[in-house]
Amino acid sequence: MRSRALLALLVVAGAVGAEETRLSRFDYEDRVRAAWTAQVMGMLMGYAFEHKQAAVVPVENVPETFRGLPVREAVGIDDDYYYEIVALRAFEKYGPHLSVEQLGEQWRENSAGSWGSSEQTRLLLARGIRPPDTGHPRYNRYWFTLGPQFAGDLYGMLAPGMPNLAGRLARRLNHIHGYAEGSDGGVFQAGLVSLAFVESDPRTIVRRAAQLIHPSSPLRQCLDLVISLASAGRDPREIASAVLDRWNLEYRATNGAVVNAGIVALSLWFGEGDLLKTINEAVRAADFTDADCNASNAAAVVGAMRGMKGIPAELRRQMSDRIVGEQMGGVKLTPPVDESISDLAARTAAIGLAFLKAHGVRADADYLYLPREEVTTQPAELFRPADLMRYWNPDWKLEGAGLGGISHPGTNTYLDGDVLVTFPRDELRGVVLRTEVAFGCGPSLDLEVAAEPGRAWRLEVFANNDRLLSELIEGAKEGVAWRTVHVPVEHLAGQRVQLRLYQRTLIGGRLASPAYWRAIRLER
Repeated sequence: MRSRALLALLVVAGAVGAEETRLSRFDYEDRVRAAWTAQVMGMLMGYAFEHKQAAVVPVENVPETFRGLPVREAVGIDDDYYYEIVALRAFEKYGPHLSVEQLGEQWRENSAGSWGSSEQTRLLLARGIRPPDTGHPRYNRYWFTLGPQFAGDLYGMLAPGMPNLAGRLARRLNHIHGYAEGSDGGVFQAGLVSLAFVESDPRTIVRRAAQLIHPSSPLRQCLDLVISLASAGRDPREIASAVLDRWNLEYRATNGAVVNAGIVALSLWFGEGDLLKTINEAVRAADFTDADCNASNAAAVVGAMRGMKGIPAELRRQMSDRIVGEQMGGVKLTPPVDESISDLAARTAAIGLAFLKAHGVRADADYLYLPREEVTTQPAELFRPADLMRYWNPDWKLEGAGLGGISHPGTNTYLDGDVLVTFPRDELRGVVLRTEVAFGCGPSLDLEVAAEPGRAWRLEVFANNDRLLSELIEGAKEGVAWRTVHVPVEHLAGQRVQLRLYQRTLIGGRLASPAYWRAIRLER
């Protein structure tokens, strides 16, 4: 009797052997369709809370605004799924071994990139910067944000039940618009969706997908915090507060990958596999998050896990099957989008079958035979603001610099060509550029610096313990007006000194400006 019960359990689970899981083609295609439908639905239901105050009462319907636009009877295009449409086109054009360089060509053709790191990629492509450099911190100032995260659903759909394959695909391709924790978010999301095809417990899915990310990654540390607090029985609002208290200081951005990945994990953990509950966990988690992206990502996982039967019939009735749009964020799309969601799903499943076959997965007319994978942690991909100095001026160390997104303009640290732009992580302590130098007989130090129009910052220069200069760097009325500041170091001839250049932003009565550093000319 015990053997028969075990055999029945294996048949229900789709297991056909110790090393494979059987997934019917019908079930695969149905779940892909549900993942597409749910992610669009999650975005629409979360849109009112994007970068704004969180919901405090349940959201139970697709807002009237989105229930079929006048005349067209379709939902509008949004970046939460447009980049997946572009990637799908690229797979159809270039095949299952699509490279990030080829994906870049598709982005150029389709005018992809309207906000955040994705907008930076579009601008960089126009300048002749090629992927994967378009996502690297050397060029992309928003590399740490969640563009790769909300583009990651597709890669999980293409590798059902194979999280390592989905994660590798996501890592390779999401470098088009992200790096390090930005890229980690895309890998995590791809792993979530992939695992949803073979796991029925959202908490197991979250735990396993988190293991794709190296423990040294800030994004993995955030996920571990969510899992630890949730396992200890903490309330989801408490957990969200803990996440923001810990990580919003590091990333002053409502679209940072780290915080929003934590909210996706939290939403799935407490959503219990119910689509409406999962979406509501995302939109009420905390104020000033990327709520529509989080709801979309979490909903896609539930869709892949439960299929179309998991989407309430009333919500399905409120949704159009068409996505249309001629522009996004002021960027004219080439060509304009006019797509059927169900057709996108069918095309995704077709590419998925080709992708799986190209990676040695067995299939017959009725079933896919998916190899079971133990999750393998990917190598660490890390970057800190201080690492920018290797590209700008490796003789100096950068300390105390912070990261900010489009929701907090002027609070970011990045390279703009040959210009270093800084803003402090902690405004009390400021930013420090530091070096140690042995002066000869004729030392000199000149700085080329600037501030944003109408703003200011204070430059302070120390040699050892002595302050050599304190000067307010004020922005011009328009544009960036460079000025050369001469620092008196002539009296330090023949001495070995530690030089510190401070950017202070607590200056009272003035709007704080990022510091623009064009050059440090140091003669020993």
